[in-house]
Parts: sequence; structure tokens; C-alpha cells
Amino acid sequence: MLMNATLFHVSEIEGITCFEPRPVQPRPGAPKGEMVWAIDDAHLFTYLLPRDCPRMTFWVKPGYSAERDVLRFLGSTTARRVLCIESGWLARAMQHRLYIYTLPADTFELEDANAGHYVSRQAVEPMGMQVIDQPLVHLVQRDVELRVMPSLWELREAVLDSTLDFSITRMRNAAPASAGFVTKYPVN
Repeated sequence: MLMNATLFHVSEIEGITCFEPRPVQPRPGAPKGEMVWAIDDAHLFTYLLPRDCPRMTFWVKPGYSAERDVLRFLGSTTARRVLCIESGWLARAMQHRLYIYTLPADTFELEDANAGHYVSRQAVEPMGMQVIDQPLVHLVQRDVELRVMPSLWELREAVLDSTLDFSITRMRNAAPASAGFVTKYPVN
């Protein structure tokens, strides 16, 4: 149970009055059963995109990330985190309307600290809703650098092999990898 925290649920649907627990899509390491998902404020930026948009974000793991990885992936950026999307999703991301629901934290439990994911096995009524008409503007106002690239596949492999912290979402929707590219890591 979480106390004194603000959690959010980002949706493409306006006017949700109650979030009912739903079955979790099966994947290795995922919790089982039905639940409501929420995100904390520190990781909210990862959901300021269309729901099905493939994305990855990475940042320095304090006290652990190797200097070579920091230089390679973050270079001279002053942003604390980098969020990457494919160029094929840029126009949709720029024109997309999102609804951010504020949720009471009392029935939620931490599911993944690295990604900021929380779950509740009970129905949750939102405390409020904010309309976001320019989600990319909100994203870059959160000390995040947005990188747009033709494909995420090679970057995904490199980040997985690095010492950085990361979060990868919806890679199953990513554009096909270039010919001859072989992934070493399973795709969720």
C-alpha cells in the first residue's frame, strides 16, 4: 500500500469514471491476475505518447553506470533522461490527444520501481482528469530529451548491453529491423 503519493493513468479515452481491473497480458515476469495499472510522476513522461507507440527511455543509474555508456548514450545532453521513438510515429505523437487521470494511491502496490509501475487489484475511481493536446510539449518540459529515429532495434540492443537504467515499451509495434539484424534479447 502506498501513502501520500500521486499516481496517474494515461488514456486515449475521455471521461472514465472508474478503472476496473483487467487481465494482464502474459509475459515473462509480469504479475498475474486482473489489475488497474498506474504510473508515478517521475515516469509519467514515458506515457505521453500514443498507447501503441514503441518507445524506449534510458538514464544514468547513479553509482553504477559506466562513464563510457554515459558518454555514448547521453553525450552532451543536459536532460536527465532520453526518450526515443521511431520517425514513423512522430506525426501521430504530435497530434495526439491524451487524458491524464489522477488516481488515489491507497490501493496500489509497486510493481516495477525501475519503470514506475503500480498496480491495484481493486476498482479505482479517478480524483481528476487533465486533457493534454500537445503531449510532446509536456514531455520535453519534464527534463527529457526526445530522440526520433527510423528504427529502435539497434539502439535497444545497445542499451540492453549497457550499464544504464532503461524502460522499453511496445517494441512489438516497432518497424521491422533492417535486413540481417538479429536480436539477442526476447521481445515483449
